[in-house]
This record gives sequence, C-alpha cells and structure tokens, in this order.
Amino acid sequence: PLPFDFTRASSATVVNKDGLIEIVGSGKPRIDFSNDAKGALLLEPTRNNYYSYSEPTVNESSAGGISYESFFWGLGFTNCIKFGDNSTTRYRYGGIVSAYTEYTLSVFVIMDDLSEPIIGGQASGNDFAFVLGGTVFFNDNSNIYMGNNIWRVSVTGTTATGLTNNGIVKYTTQSSKGFRVVGLQLEQGSYATSYIPTSGSAVTRVAETCSGAGNSEVFNDSEGVFYAELSIDANDGNFRFLSISDGTNLNSVWIYYRSDTNQINFRVIVGGVSSFDDIYTINNATINHKLAIKYKTNDFSAYVNGVEVLTDNSGATFSSNVLNDLNFNRPDGINNFYGNVKDVRVYNTALTDAELITLTT
Repeated sequence: PLPFDFTRASSATVVNKDGLIEIVGSGKPRIDFSNDAKGALLLEPTRNNYYSYSEPTVNESSAGGISYESFFWGLGFTNCIKFGDNSTTRYRYGGIVSAYTEYTLSVFVIMDDLSEPIIGGQASGNDFAFVLGGTVFFNDNSNIYMGNNIWRVSVTGTTATGLTNNGIVKYTTQSSKGFRVVGLQLEQGSYATSYIPTSGSAVTRVAETCSGAGNSEVFNDSEGVFYAELSIDANDGNFRFLSISDGTNLNSVWIYYRSDTNQINFRVIVGGVSSFDDIYTINNATINHKLAIKYKTNDFSAYVNGVEVLTDNSGATFSSNVLNDLNFNRPDGINNFYGNVKDVRVYNTALTDAELITLTT
C-alpha cells in the first residue's frame, strides 16, 4: 500500500456502510457505499449548495400548500417538507441563481405510496416538477435509489432571466400522490454531487486532491502494468487523469478520460515522445470499469473489462529511477480525477495476457 497526500479544505458528506449520510471532516478522504457494499474512494470538485436550509423547517423564499414535519428517514434526516395531494398547487422555492447559467437541483424523496417518483410536466402521470429560475424543467437525470424507498431525484437546466423561484411545484393536473422531500441542493454544474448540508446560509464543499504516492524505488521503469477500477462522476466535457510519472508530463504513464464522451486514452510518454498513445470508447464512463495499461519495450497494450482492446509493438520505455510519483491528476497538477475509485495498482512486471484478462474481468 502506498500512502497518498490527500487534501480537502472543508468537510463533506458520504453514505457510510450503514446507509446513513455521514459528515467527514476536513482533509479526510471519503469512502462512499452508495453503489457498492465494498465502497469506493469518492473524489469531487468544488460545489456550492445555494439553498440556505437543506433540511428545511422554515420557508426561505416563497412557498404554498406545504407543511414542515418531523420525519425519520433511513438516511438519517429527521425533518421534511410534506407535499399533499393535487387538490391545490403546492410549491416550495429557495436559493438565488445567475441568469443563463447551468444548474442542477436535487432532493431526496419518499412517496406516500412508496413508489418511484415521476418528475415531469403538468400531465396527470407525473408527480411533481422542478423549477429553476422560474422556468419549469422536466427530469432529464436518472433517479438514484438510496434504499428504504428513498430516491434522489435531480434536474439539470440552464436558467433564463429569472433568478429566484428554484425548487419543486406540484400542479393540480398532476397525480394525486403525496410525498416528502429533504436534502435540498442547488448547485452550479451539469450533475448532482454528494449532499452538502446547509443551515441558514449557502455552503461550499471544496475540491479534493489525491496525489504524491510512491518513489523511485517503488516503480519498475523498464516494464509494468498500471491498473484502475473506477467510474467518473459525469460526461461533462472535462478531462480526468490518473498517472505515474517523474513529476512531469515528459516521462509518464497515463490512463485518462477524455473530454469526448466515454473515451479513454491510454498513453506512455518517454522523454517527451509518445511510445504508446491510443483511444478506446466505452458505453458508459459513469459506471464501473476495470482498466489496465501494460508497458514494456516494443510491447504495449490496454485492457478493458477482460478484453485486450489496444496494442502497439513498437516503442521505448523509461531509463532507471525515472518514475517516482502516482497521482489522481495529470503530472503537472491539472485535470484532477473526479469520480469513484475502487482499486488502483501498479505491477512491476509486464503481466501475461492471461493475467491481464483475469485482472480486468
């Protein structure tokens, strides 16, 4: 095991082994159990929750037809907003947004009949709608099941000129189903990140970095395998890197997600020249994949989920005592990896095809 330098200059939340939302202190890594019983290292960018009261007991902006109740959630919340049936229009708004900016609004919901919530327009088959900057947005994001009949639902949209009226509305033309809501989060960005609790004002969760593992005695420069099992947080046009290197881009082994949707680049750079550089497209980068890149003189290959997908039989490797650093970013410190990391390994021999198939299956 190689110790990393981990930083985050704020607290943050995680879903722990017991399925409860837990606050993790500043500078401590988070192991999230939302999607797997074994957990994964959660790395996220800086985000603000612009709602003043994420577990609300009062109005922070306009509201109507709702009530506030004590309610025990399986996630650990103890309050909620109660939306009743469709006998009247019900709504609850909060937060302030900027015009012509992309935001994501997310909440935790439990329906009175314990069904999965249906978010949409005013048609009778829908349970409620989201509003951003006064404009109704339909649900374009997948609902996430949190257990105990609780769903995290979200919408992403670009605001118009309106700055207020951000929240939930239930129309009289929608279903008669009532529901409860908690964990309100309004953040700038194209997807919902982990829950950011607030109590009276907006709160910022600072970005995390994870880097600086290893030294020149750890890595074999002439041959090896760089392996990772992970998923990215979103296909949002940003690069996300893992690398072993000499601390620069001139000598490095990269596994990185490109800005192009679902494309992974496997690359070995020796003395500033690419010995191996190729791209493979997967179906969905936001779900877990097992990836490996093998490097050896005139013997390079990449494996994805038990299949050899790329090869190159020409190219040099590194001289002695060059590689000394493993980072969740590019060696020059940009393009941090954001997502869920279940496993990262470096092997000091070029594993056989059979071994690599087994490793990545």
